[in-house]
Amino acid sequence: MGVRAEATVPLRDARLPADVDGPDDAVGVVLFAHGSGSSRHSPRNVAVARVLQRRRLVTVLVDLLTAEEDAVDARTAELRFDIELLAGRLAGTVDWLAAEPALGRLPVGLFGASTGAAAALVAAAARPQRVAAVVSRGGRPDLAGPALAGVRAPTLLLVGGLDEQVITLNEQAAGMLTGPHEFRVVPGATHLFEEPGTLDEVADAAADWFSRHLPVPA
Repeated sequence: MGVRAEATVPLRDARLPADVDGPDDAVGVVLFAHGSGSSRHSPRNVAVARVLQRRRLVTVLVDLLTAEEDAVDARTAELRFDIELLAGRLAGTVDWLAAEPALGRLPVGLFGASTGAAAALVAAAARPQRVAAVVSRGGRPDLAGPALAGVRAPTLLLVGGLDEQVITLNEQAAGMLTGPHEFRVVPGATHLFEEPGTLDEVADAAADWFSRHLPVPA
């Protein structure tokens, strides 16, 4: 039957809705951080999550802003770039996973898109004992700033070959990562990986990365 649930992540400053899905025999859990102006219902992240689930991974898609904050952000776009806020909530969700009976024993990976990738890297630096791998899709890892040097988890940076500005920003960020990392360009893809086959390539690369780097559950 597998694990499938709508959950609420109770944090100090917010209660965040999350969708949890995956097989009973999961070997890891991957927490998603969506990008600017998106949500846990992002069709691209949902598509990637389905591939990960087939690779024996539980996926957790969470909204890092409350409904009220999201309404403010829709008008001002101010909170989507508040990396400190987003990373703090992502780290809090990692802590919540550790306390969940069905998921606490599983190693954790983070999958971040756009600004969510910066939040994922900051959270990985803040939770080095819990976060075992990170994947960034079309991300802005440069926004993680000094936290990049503190990321110990193996990190895969995936960027579209036609997303030239983001390629440059990812190259610069890769130079600041001191832990294991790989920078990979997906040929023919723009920022949102909308071209045929490009999102499939992202999903397969992410699944391979997590399968390789998440340790065997205790």
